Amino acid sequence: MSTDRRSFLAVGHRGDPYRFRENSLPSIRSALSLGADAVEVDVRLTRDGVPVLLHDETLERLWGHERWLADLTKAELDALTGGEVPTLREAVLAVGARRLLIDLPGAHEPLVREVVEVLHVAGAGQRMYYCGGPAAMMRVRAADPHAEIALTWKSTAPPRPELLAAIGPRWLNCRFALVDRALVERAHRSGLLVGAWTADTRRTMRRLLAAGVDAITTNRLRALTGEVAEFRRTQGS
Repeated sequence: MSTDRRSFLAVGHRGDPYRFRENSLPSIRSALSLGADAVEVDVRLTRDGVPVLLHDETLERLWGHERWLADLTKAELDALTGGEVPTLREAVLAVGARRLLIDLPGAHEPLVREVVEVLHVAGAGQRMYYCGGPAAMMRVRAADPHAEIALTWKSTAPPRPELLAAIGPRWLNCRFALVDRALVERAHRSGLLVGAWTADTRRTMRRLLAAGVDAITTNRLRALTGEVAEFRRTQGS
């Protein structure tokens, strides 16, 4: 495998969450400063239809409020969080020329429609890409025929050819424990790139690099970029 920067992506999982609150602008900027090629973020809709960065359905874990995001307007969300939950548009601006990997948990049509529109207006539709399960990615494909998709896959069985044909993913986005050289080679023969998530130990990172993955998503970007540099050195690339 070549880990040339044109083909391998180091992806920050919700930014740099061990140093800053996940899915926040400081977390995104920190990930970029540590060498992330892309930042994975989770996007949901407020009650008034604004796409914002939040993994959970409620504010309880991160903010201590037992409130459902879907019940809150953007203004109410700002009041509860001090304005620290960014919009998708703010995240797009924060990454500049680099990429967002947009995860759409529980994606429904209004969310997909709004996310695609935000990226279109920002002129970033061809630079960002999406990840999620089959149902969510089917909705993305319907909304944007040109979207770059990383199909999240959690099974040892490969996706059916009919599913791949319907979604048209560029990536197979796999839980790290499922990834081995045989999976990567099979995906590559099918014309798919392989991303692995979420790898946080150096031993796992080394195993995935040796298996030939094209991207690794991690909470520990400093460790990952170090392992990538060492892998390149030993491979002479």
